[in-house]
Amino acid sequence: MQCHIKQVALIIGWLCFYTTVAAQYYLRGEIRDGKDKPLQNVKIVLHSTGYLHSSGLGGAFGIPSAVKSDSISLSLDGYEPLSLRVNTSEYQQITMKMLPYTASLQKHYLLSLTTSLKALSDRKLSVADETYSALVENGFIQTDGNPVTGITPNVNRASYSNIRRFINMNSQVPEDAVRIEEMLNYFNFNYTEPGGDSIFTVRSQLSSCPWNSENQLLFVQMASKKLDLNTIPPSNLVFLIDVSGSMDMPNRLPLLKSAFRKLVENLRPVDTVSIVVYGGVTGVMLPPTSGDKKEKILQAIEDLAAGGFTPGEAGIRQAYRLAHNTFIKDGNNRVILATDGDFNVGVSGEQELESLILKMKQGGIYLTCLGVGMGNYKDSKIEALAKKGNGNFAYLDDEKEGEKVLVKELTQTLYAVADNVSLNIHFNEEAISAYRLIGFDNKRTALEDTTSTLEGGEIGSGHSMIAVFEVTPGNNQGKTQSPAAEQQLATVTINYSLPGKKDISKQVYDCVNNYIPLAQLDHYFSFATSVCMFGGFLHSSPYLKKATWDNVINLTKVSMDMSNPLHTEFFDMVVKAKKIYEPSKKRKRRNRDDR
Repeated sequence: MQCHIKQVALIIGWLCFYTTVAAQYYLRGEIRDGKDKPLQNVKIVLHSTGYLHSSGLGGAFGIPSAVKSDSISLSLDGYEPLSLRVNTSEYQQITMKMLPYTASLQKHYLLSLTTSLKALSDRKLSVADETYSALVENGFIQTDGNPVTGITPNVNRASYSNIRRFINMNSQVPEDAVRIEEMLNYFNFNYTEPGGDSIFTVRSQLSSCPWNSENQLLFVQMASKKLDLNTIPPSNLVFLIDVSGSMDMPNRLPLLKSAFRKLVENLRPVDTVSIVVYGGVTGVMLPPTSGDKKEKILQAIEDLAAGGFTPGEAGIRQAYRLAHNTFIKDGNNRVILATDGDFNVGVSGEQELESLILKMKQGGIYLTCLGVGMGNYKDSKIEALAKKGNGNFAYLDDEKEGEKVLVKELTQTLYAVADNVSLNIHFNEEAISAYRLIGFDNKRTALEDTTSTLEGGEIGSGHSMIAVFEVTPGNNQGKTQSPAAEQQLATVTINYSLPGKKDISKQVYDCVNNYIPLAQLDHYFSFATSVCMFGGFLHSSPYLKKATWDNVINLTKVSMDMSNPLHTEFFDMVVKAKKIYEPSKKRKRRNRDDR
C-alpha cells in the first residue's frame, strides 16, 4: 500500500515538473460584464490543453500555457458564451455580454416615459393587510425639448373590479389601487376591426377638457386584430391554483373553482389542460388532459381544497416546468395563476418574484394572473408577476366577473396577437405646447432607477385600448397653410413583434386636428372622459381641483348607453362613491332639510 502511494506521489510530482517546464507562458486577465462589474466563477476552457479553469474574486484568472497564442472559451449562466484567441504573454481584459433575460433582471421597467415628475406625496397605500405598488402620477411635460413620450399598452382590467369591490363595501379606495388605464380597458370601447392584414387599427380624436377649459383632450385609440375562434391554435394551459389556508373563504377558492369550470366548458379536443396546486400539498393535481375529457377536468377542480402555507415559488416552478414539458409549437402556451398573492414560503418579495418569473417565462410561455380576496390581497405582487411574465392581470370580485374574463373575453385574456407592444407618440411642438398622459403611472422604484426603460406589453385578440392625454394647445394650433388641411398634432408609432417572433414591426399613424367639443363627441369618448375623471378623484389627482363629483355624475349620465349593463353599473358606482367621499356635504344637506 505504501509503495502504491509513493508511486502516485512520484507521478504527480513528475507531472507538475513537466507542466512547469512546458508552461513557458502565464495567461492572466480579468472578466467583467457590460456595466464593468467583475464576474466570478466564469468557466474557462483552455483549448491547447482542454483543462477547465474558473475566474476568482474580482473576475481575475491566471492560467499556465505552453504556447504564445492560444484560444479560450468562456461560459457563465445568464451570459452569452464567448470564444476568442489570446496572446498568453499579454494581460487580458474580457467583457461578457448579458443574455436579454439577465439584463431584464437588473432593470426596472416603466409603463410610460415621462420626465420631471415630482416626489411622491403621502398616499394611502394599503388597507388592512392588502398591498399596492406606490405610484407617481404623470405630470405635464413641455413639448419643447421633450416632444416624444412612450406607452406600454396592456389588456389588464384588475383595477376596475377591485375598485368596484371597495365601493360596494362603502369604503374608500386605496389611492394606489387606482390604475386609470385598466379602468378604461374594462369597457373595450367601440372596437373596430383592423382592415386587411393589419394587426392594429388606430383612431385619434381631439376634444375639449371638462375640468380645464384652457386645455384639450387628445384620445388615441388602438384596436387589435380579432382571431377566428375556429382557427385559433391549440392551447396548452396550466392552471396554477393557490390552495393554501388563506384561500379557504367563499370569495377565494370557491370563486376560482366556479371561474375555471366555466373556462373548461369552452375547451376544444385540441386543447390540453393541467392543474398544479400549492398549499398544504404542492404538485400536479391533474396531468396533461385533452379538452374533450371535461368530466375528468371538472372533477379535479371540484376536488380542490384549501389548507396549509403558501409556497408560491415552488408552485410557479412546477407549473412552468410542466408547461415547458408539454409545450405546443406555434400554440398558445400559458400558465394561469389564481391566488390572493399572499406568498409566505420561499421567494415572496416583489423583486424576487419578478426575477423568478423572468427566468421561468423563457421559451414562449405566457402568464395570466387572476387575483381574488380581500383583507390580505397582495395586488402589488400579482401585478408584478403579470407584467414580468409576458401576460395580463384580472381581479375577480364575483362569479359574474369570472365569466366576463374567462368566457366572454376569452380570446382577449388567453390569446395574444402581438408581444412587446409599445407606443411612441411624437407631438408637434407648434400644435401642442405641453401634454400629460392620464393613467399609465409608474412605480416609484422604477422612476428612482435611472436605468429604467419602457417595457413592451402583450395585447390579446380583439382588444380596444384608449390612451388619453390632457394637452395645452400651442400658439400655432389650427393655423395651416391651406384652409382645407388639418394640422398634424402628433405621430403615433406602434412597435410590436408577432407571438413567438423576435423581429420588430412598426405601424405609423398621424393624429390630426379634428377638434369636436365634448358635448358633440361620439358618446364612448365622452364616457371614457368620465372614467378618467372618476379615476382622478379616487387617486386624489391635483389636476381635477376645478371639477366636482356632480360633474362626473352628469357627464356619465349624458354619455352612457342605457342598454349596456357595464355603463349603468359604472354610473351606480360613481353615485355611491360620491356619498362615500363627500359625507360632510351629505350631512349639511340633511341639516338644511330638517329646518
